[in-house]
Amino acid sequence: MRLLVVEDESRLAAALQRGLQAEGFAVDVAATGPAGLDAARHGGYDAMILDVMLPGLSGYEVVRRLRAEEHWLPVLMLSAKDGEYDQADGLDCGADDYLTKPFSYVVLLARLRALLRRGAPERPTVLAVGDLTLDPARRRVTRADAEVDLTAREFALLDYLMRRPGEVVSKTELLDHVWDAGMDTAPNVVEVYVGYLRRKIGRERLETVRGAGYRLAT
Repeated sequence: MRLLVVEDESRLAAALQRGLQAEGFAVDVAATGPAGLDAARHGGYDAMILDVMLPGLSGYEVVRRLRAEEHWLPVLMLSAKDGEYDQADGLDCGADDYLTKPFSYVVLLARLRALLRRGAPERPTVLAVGDLTLDPARRRVTRADAEVDLTAREFALLDYLMRRPGEVVSKTELLDHVWDAGMDTAPNVVEVYVGYLRRKIGRERLETVRGAGYRLAT
């Protein structure tokens, strides 16, 4: 499989390239936003690892332009920023997953393989499950045409679940992808935010699957 790494820190880019090549991937590297965007458009890659802070064009803008052009290449975004709004911004602009620096290479590899397993199906601009809609670009959620006011974390949680309607999603997966693996979080943080979300979208919409996780009803 072919991967594109877009990273302006030369030592990190070289380390990622060596490590991923050792795993059997063919890896190309770009050091600027414009170079990464051009390579992603024309290179036929299976996935991209993309830094946020890049010369010429930010990683956020690279993803926005790709999605606006209906390029659905899976994107794992890297950033030295670790605030929840930064993660939400990355996911809202069209990235598929987000890791904060410094990160574990083992975790990065696991996230990357998960993206590759899912592939790159075309995704609608606005997500819809039953009477729920979520517009990532406008950060707007409605239920039965009535607007629902969510915090950044609630929005990120619902966004993740709405991309997997009817699937059972474990607490560990939610912690890894919505809170980030490196964050110091309380053991019951998932249950707390699931409770907040249920009160806003309806308890019946978000099911608990005992011993397995949660499922957004379709």
